[in-house]
Amino acid sequence: MTSVSRESPNAATRAEHRITELSDPAEIRSLLEPQRAYTAYALAQLDPRMFPRNKWYRSAGPNGQALLVHSKSPLGNALFALGDATALDAVLSLHPGPRFAFGSVMLDHKAIARKYFLMTRPQVMLRMTVESDAFRPVAAAAQRLVTSDIKAVNRLYSMEGGPTAYRTEHLDDAIYYGIYEGPELISIAGTHVFSVAERIAVVGNVFTHPRYRGQGLAKASTSAVTQHLLADCDLVALTVEKDNDAAVAVYSGLGYETKCKLHETPIVRKEPIGVVSFVRRAVAGWRGRAEGKEIVTR
Repeated sequence: MTSVSRESPNAATRAEHRITELSDPAEIRSLLEPQRAYTAYALAQLDPRMFPRNKWYRSAGPNGQALLVHSKSPLGNALFALGDATALDAVLSLHPGPRFAFGSVMLDHKAIARKYFLMTRPQVMLRMTVESDAFRPVAAAAQRLVTSDIKAVNRLYSMEGGPTAYRTEHLDDAIYYGIYEGPELISIAGTHVFSVAERIAVVGNVFTHPRYRGQGLAKASTSAVTQHLLADCDLVALTVEKDNDAAVAVYSGLGYETKCKLHETPIVRKEPIGVVSFVRRAVAGWRGRAEGKEIVTR
């Protein structure tokens, strides 16, 4: 357990934040469930096949608490944050995570996130969700993609922005559907994460070949993935840029509804934050050794 003391900017008083690494999925789930739409990605990480790959931290202070998770998947590292911004600042000062990750943070976390990371896509995003009773599928010739499709997947994703490096395990670890025109994959949609155990999923990586846009293919491939997921999930979520009216209309047409706003962006940890946090943890452990805690005064 970590106890972090932080000075108020307007007073000499110190606010203590207690930071605990969590290991009980039930305890974590209780913190995530009240904001199920926003926390969809983190809830899926409670799945037994993914949970061991993650680090969960709770930071509790006088103004509230925050939850931070650093997760790993075949697609890379991810950071998810929930709760009070000051409490989040305290836990990030000790556990900022890996150098590169994909971050999901609340709108009022932006200033804190920028303290520790470069946010490469800082625009506001919408979190949309759908359940079975609201879903409106469209007929499409979309097919489930398997490992033999990996070359076609990489060719399609590399059409804009350079090469990609999807591997067969990316398809094994997720649900992807695509639409072919002859031998060419022209539209695709997949998942960032899904959990049958937690009955929740997050759709992502929707992309259509530039020559075939405007034909409803993104809607069709997203519909196919969503229909597959709703057979085992109570809630399916996705994220879209707030100002992308065309994409919002596509997803709304499938029955998705906007539930909250957030920042979802690739992040790069600022240096020497990683070195500083390592030293701070060491000092905190030394200072709190008599109490079995780590104590940091800032």
